[in-house]
Amino acid sequence: MKAYLIDANQQTVTAVDIADGLNGIRRLIGYDSVDSEEIDASGDRLFFDEGCFLRDQTGKGRFKLDNLVPVADKAVVVGSSDDGVTLKDPAAPLADLQRRITWL
Repeated sequence: MKAYLIDANQQTVTAVDIADGLNGIRRLIGYDSVDSEEIDASGDRLFFDEGCFLRDQTGKGRFKLDNLVPVADKAVVVGSSDDGVTLKDPAAPLADLQRRITWL
């Protein structure tokens, strides 16, 4: 499955391949506790560290995607048609997603 890895520390968004779904997302983010938010009508979802709002993020980069709350460190965008239960390639092109991100 194709996905996009957002790294706020490097201020990059890169296309990646994930072979094992949610476990692969957890590995890319670096934490087992992940949550997600729908980012557009296509069903694309932003997966992020559920505790990023509570953990000490001193020195970690942050970003904001559209009007969602800022997220620290790393996040992953994948597609879904059922609120994140079934994952698939994202619908948004990489260039479009990059334009929607503000680095903080």
